[in-house]
Amino acid sequence: MRVLLWHVHGSWATAFVQGPHEYVVPLTPDRGPDGRGRARTYPWPASAREVPWDRLAGEHIDVIVLQRPHEIELAHRWTGRRPGLDVPAVYVEHNTPVGDVPHTRHPLADRDDIPLVHVTHFNALFWDAGRAPTRVIEHGIVDPGHRYTGELPRAGVVVNEPIRRRRVAGTDLLPAFAATVPLDVFGMKVTDLLAHLPDLATAPASRLAVFEDLPQAAMHAELARRRVYLHPYRWTSLGLSLIEAMLLGLPVVALATTEAVEAVPPDAGVISTNPATLATALEHFIADPAHARRTGEAARTAALTRYALKRFLTAWDDLLADMTS
Repeated sequence: MRVLLWHVHGSWATAFVQGPHEYVVPLTPDRGPDGRGRARTYPWPASAREVPWDRLAGEHIDVIVLQRPHEIELAHRWTGRRPGLDVPAVYVEHNTPVGDVPHTRHPLADRDDIPLVHVTHFNALFWDAGRAPTRVIEHGIVDPGHRYTGELPRAGVVVNEPIRRRRVAGTDLLPAFAATVPLDVFGMKVTDLLAHLPDLATAPASRLAVFEDLPQAAMHAELARRRVYLHPYRWTSLGLSLIEAMLLGLPVVALATTEAVEAVPPDAGVISTNPATLATALEHFIADPAHARRTGEAARTAALTRYALKRFLTAWDDLLADMTS
């Protein structure tokens, strides 16, 4: 079938387009948020095809995968078809709720014509979905392979826009962790990070280094050289960089928040809400390469078991078939 979706979340979309369908991805001249087209730093198959936004009305579309509230109107305007009415549509909720969290009502809560799919059970638990038909399809990840060497006694961190997402991403916690072990931060818009962390502004550059928006394959290769992976997020659905690090074979140290408590079993690393506990864990992994390697192997096994790409694609194929039958 032919599936229309926007390129919003790179890792999730990279897994999704590995399926057996044709994927139509809107493209605008500026490649802005509503028209990024194909990914440039992730490997996508040829079945994911860019289509200029003003030609979508002439495209045959079997189903629309929505990921942001405004895409409902956008899809109607660009394709001439109303999602959920003129063409089947499903909405993927990637994010945790914001605001008055226990009472946050989902934008689709008053509709029953567009199924709502959460990517984690935590999301499903915390969003008020109202009468929207709801299910959970947990993440699937394209396996980057067991590439761990751990040769560098440093901790790797992956976060996009750490300055804007300061408390959400746990950016404010990094100076204390960097005082314990050296950190390497990978992601988008990390270049000016040191200037926004006063505690590190005058510290030796060796305590924290940044790597700006590397292609996914290059980032994986670099991350696999670090001894341990640090996941300092306070409030995110489930950072896929955590699962990717586990698949690479890194031991993980993470805040015990949102879905991380389900993703990281005890033998795969250390999770806690106490930053001091996490700092101690980082020190132990840095000091004991053999322990780090064993823990990373357990992390990889756990990620392969729970976040297998085949299971993810099969669940989506079943849902899309039900919607279009």
